Amino acid sequence: MKVQSQFKFSTGVIAYPIFFVLTIWLVFWFEVRFGFNFSKYGIYPQTLKGLRGVLLSPFIHGNIQHLYHNTIPLFVLSAAMFYFYRAITWKVILWGILFSGLLTWYIGRPSYHIGASGLIYVLISFTFFKGIFAKHFRLIALSLLIVFLYGSMIWYTLPIEEGISWEGHLSGLIVGLAFALFFRKEIAKPKKYIWEQESYNEDEDPFLRHFDAEGNFIENLEPESDNNQPKINYTYKEKNE
Repeated sequence: MKVQSQFKFSTGVIAYPIFFVLTIWLVFWFEVRFGFNFSKYGIYPQTLKGLRGVLLSPFIHGNIQHLYHNTIPLFVLSAAMFYFYRAITWKVILWGILFSGLLTWYIGRPSYHIGASGLIYVLISFTFFKGIFAKHFRLIALSLLIVFLYGSMIWYTLPIEEGISWEGHLSGLIVGLAFALFFRKEIAKPKKYIWEQESYNEDEDPFLRHFDAEGNFIENLEPESDNNQPKINYTYKEKNE
């Protein structure tokens, strides 16, 4: 896939992230407006009933503060995904929700785990590690930006604060790293210069020919044979007076 087609802005770069954000806000509005509490539909580890939260928990939030803290990272990270990794974004998001949810269900405490933070950690982990592995300058720049914006969130993968599902965060981090290793195709490749290509021959390089094996400059370089050079023959015809 060409880089020009890989990094190309489209309507989906903004439209899909807005759709995600509107969906979680509409769910929360519905809870408040009609007096529902969807927390019981979250992930409850190691119970058969709690498995339904694997798919439902990213859309459920406990309060307005919880929802607000997830809104901006979800929008920014999903927009970055659709711009830089649009060929595999849907796979990362959908499989990320599934696998991070299942891992949370397996390792989590006996409590309801809700919120889109598990998916957010999948996206943070994937964009960071994939940029490093891909070795493409634009993707590396994105990785550095992710560290700058969300690097401090790494602490929330540890049980340092009560009431936060660090298991969900840790699960997302692990799944994102696994995806960065797994998804190798359809990723922009770094540009290879002529000297990096397998067919490159140093002896034929017009610049390197001016240096010997020890790197010393050759002042009197013998000109190349022009046997293979095209020749132009001119025919002159005298003008008749």
